[in-house]
Amino acid sequence: MEKEITLNQDELIEYVKNEVKTYDTLEISYNRIFLPTEVIDVEHYVDENELESLNLVLQVNGELLNDTIQLDLIEIKEEIVEVRHIKNEDDLTVIVIEDV
Repeated sequence: MEKEITLNQDELIEYVKNEVKTYDTLEISYNRIFLPTEVIDVEHYVDENELESLNLVLQVNGELLNDTIQLDLIEIKEEIVEVRHIKNEDDLTVIVIEDV
C-alpha cells in the first residue's frame, strides 16, 4: 500500500524518530542527490550545548556504490525534497517536504 503525506522539515525529523526502524529502506532525495539506503541504526541525541542531532547509519544500495555512511538528518533537513520510507514490500510512505 502506498500513501503520500506532506510534512514540513521539523515534522519529518519527528516522523523519522518515531517511525523509521532498523532494516527499513529510506530513499532520500536532497540537494540533487538520490540516496537509496537500508537503515542500520537511528540515533537521536542532544549534546551538552543543547544541539540536537539525528544520526542515521545507512547502507547505500547503489549500483556503483555500496558503502555504509552516517548522515545527520538535522544538518540536511533544509535540503530534503522527498523521502520514500519502505517498511516492508507492501508498506510504502512517500513523504513530500513542503516549502517553508
